[in-house]
Amino acid sequence: MRTPSRWNRRQLLRLALGTAAGGWLQQYAAIAAPFAGAVKITAIKAMQLDFQFDGCLIKIETDAGLVGYGETGTNAAMARTHLDHLTAGSFPGAAKYTGGPAGLIGADPLAIEKHFYRMTSLQHPYMALVGTLSGIDIALWDLAGKITGQPVYKLLGGPFRDGCRMYSHGDSLKDMHDKGACRAWVDEMKAQPEGFKFFKFNIDQAFVVERPFHPTVTSEEVRKLYRGYANVREAAGDAFDLGVACHGEFDTLSGIAISRAVEPLNVAFVEDSLNTHYHEGWAALRKATKVPLLTGEKLELLREFKPFLDAQAVEIIHPDISFAGGLTGCRKIADYAAVTRTPVALHNVGTLVRTYASAHLSMAIQNFYRSESWLGRPGRLREQMTKGEPPAVKGGILRVPDKPGLGLDIDDGFLRTHMAKGETWWG
Repeated sequence: MRTPSRWNRRQLLRLALGTAAGGWLQQYAAIAAPFAGAVKITAIKAMQLDFQFDGCLIKIETDAGLVGYGETGTNAAMARTHLDHLTAGSFPGAAKYTGGPAGLIGADPLAIEKHFYRMTSLQHPYMALVGTLSGIDIALWDLAGKITGQPVYKLLGGPFRDGCRMYSHGDSLKDMHDKGACRAWVDEMKAQPEGFKFFKFNIDQAFVVERPFHPTVTSEEVRKLYRGYANVREAAGDAFDLGVACHGEFDTLSGIAISRAVEPLNVAFVEDSLNTHYHEGWAALRKATKVPLLTGEKLELLREFKPFLDAQAVEIIHPDISFAGGLTGCRKIADYAAVTRTPVALHNVGTLVRTYASAHLSMAIQNFYRSESWLGRPGRLREQMTKGEPPAVKGGILRVPDKPGLGLDIDDGFLRTHMAKGETWWG
């Protein structure tokens, strides 16, 4: 058989993806093989906490008494409806499915790749419900670690690094147009024990933003934007990296104006100035500015990241494991991004479950950038979820416990105290 002397781009992508994905999946299969069939899934439940605003908790129960925890990109009411669809199949013709359309109930939780394929491939009567299945996938990996006695990052093929670099938020700054307030904020952040070195600021801290869509920015809005972020840069000096956070509110012309305005301030990125679904405006924006672009917090699965990566339309992708397909989905996204050496940041405004899951993923992928974090906020609420060691963030780096699964010993008393109004205990 003649060996081709030249490879086209598609062939190279297939080769690279096959090599990257095959390695960690084969490693996981080898670790899991001695435990195959020993445990069965008996129930999957959802519960809403009163401080969660973009997800809920998932718990997978088994006949061995082991449980796995995940976090969705849906609220509990939606998740319970989705779970009913996935596990009971409350629709005409569903009786032909064993264990529900996704085949989860009664199944071996270690068959993660099979479960991921079945859940993400559903089309009838509804398309795959990615926010909910993301939480299920995270819980399956937590269970897999507890069954095999391994931390999740080892099951995912890691570690590439010791700990997860994080960035925080500048929303506690009272007024970025007040230089005194900026200096006070910088002093306060420098005194925090977590030692974060990177903060992003919402663009509406600079000027009033209409949502979900803002009219084309005016010259005065652009001046306010520059002055506000310039004040923060002046106060912070080289002590902190700064990011600009939008939420898809702007048109392409505005996106270009925003990025060009902050170019002199050496910001690390501008996030989601354009609508988060791919369109040619993203490529036009990248050509028009030197500031790195970041997107992805609400994109689902590799299929929605692929256009950005293929067109090289952004410098950094930003999946959220609770929206993009869980740990399995994000590991696949990271593998594809690695082909073009695109860094992977992780969006996360969730609980300790999402935070620890993000940290495990960050340790297992080569092209990791930073993970967003809500640790270190006033009151340290999320830190109280565990009855074990509190999260250890030092120098802006989270180091997860080297224990089976996510390494998270959840405090049921904390969960009961913080159940959302109307919720029943894992109802």
